[in-house]
Amino acid sequence: QVQLAESGGGLVQAGGSLRLSCAASLRTFSTFSSSAMGWFRQAPGKEREFVAAITWSGGSTSYADSVKGRFTISRDNGKNTVYLQMNSLKPEDTGVYYCAARLSPVYSTLPVNYNYWGQGTQVTVSS
Repeated sequence: QVQLAESGGGLVQAGGSLRLSCAASLRTFSTFSSSAMGWFRQAPGKEREFVAAITWSGGSTSYADSVKGRFTISRDNGKNTVYLQMNSLKPEDTGVYYCAARLSPVYSTLPVNYNYWGQGTQVTVSS
């Protein structure tokens, strides 16, 4: 069983920044460095939506239009960790943020293509 643990969420004012981290259990996820990773979010009453994704090497990334230019995804394979730096936060960024792992070196923007999910971390942006 692969375990992904998100951290770094919280309450922030509009215009502020947060950095989310997602640590994969090294003991159970030996293929982390060859897996694409993604961040998704879900607001109350809405479907889970794509935020950002990164290939196994970190050489290629993808972002939702709504976060492009404000969010940055990165990874440290030596630490089995993926990050999401969120700047210029807006109230519409509020939601539960999930990291996900895909057993493929190539990322996807579709939640159904990811094999493992974390429990999520709450991000609340006040106006």
